Amino acid sequence: MPVLPGAEPYHHDGGPIGALLCHGFTGSPQSLRPWAEHLADAGLTVSLPRLPGHGTSWQELNRTRWEDWYAELDKAFADLRGRCSEVFVMGLSLGGCMALRLAEVHGEAVRGAVVVNPSVVNDTPLLRLAPVLKLVMPSAAGLAGDIKKAGAAELGYTRTPVRAAATLPRLWKLVQADIGRIRRPVLVFHSRDDHVVKPAGVAFLKARMGGNLEVRELDDSYHVATLDNDAPRIFDGSLDFVRSHASVPLTKDS
Repeated sequence: MPVLPGAEPYHHDGGPIGALLCHGFTGSPQSLRPWAEHLADAGLTVSLPRLPGHGTSWQELNRTRWEDWYAELDKAFADLRGRCSEVFVMGLSLGGCMALRLAEVHGEAVRGAVVVNPSVVNDTPLLRLAPVLKLVMPSAAGLAGDIKKAGAAELGYTRTPVRAAATLPRLWKLVQADIGRIRRPVLVFHSRDDHVVKPAGVAFLKARMGGNLEVRELDDSYHVATLDNDAPRIFDGSLDFVRSHASVPLTKDS
């Protein structure tokens, strides 16, 4: 199926430090493209894959599940590890959840994680009914485009595929169960006014992660903060995070 213009993956060959970025559920690489380019301009090797079923149609996404999305991300991580001395993982919303899952699974191979409005708990009551609803309702109202900044837009689906969404609780349970396995530092950017992901996810991380976690509040953005008013704070903050925790200098810092 053809990829929507602007939803293509992004890759940049830079220095010995790699950054793997992951977009959110029903979104596309477009929502993280400015962030990826900012890191690339600083000298990082950057990978921003397009997850299966995304950037095409919600009907195609309905034929996939979280294991398919994670497998694509894991493949991109293995590729970066083969080309870089160390790798940081980053993500928005569900992409932040999967970035944390990578940190749980790969341990010390992940140098650190930066997540924006991560979706890590089931804070949508409708999803509890998804295993039944998927049999009678193929899609629900869309989640994309929660942005405060005037004129900014996210390239995402106007409908949420219910069958695909019904697979999310399993991923959340795995991430919650294994969150204690993350030993590397994690930086969270959290929008105070988010109409997609509720504060329960960040509260869970604060309660379970202790000193490994730093949370920075965003006061002028909604859910898709990487395209919103606070985007420069995220871009610069994540780059400072990499500089602080990498064991080798960035190419342009050498």
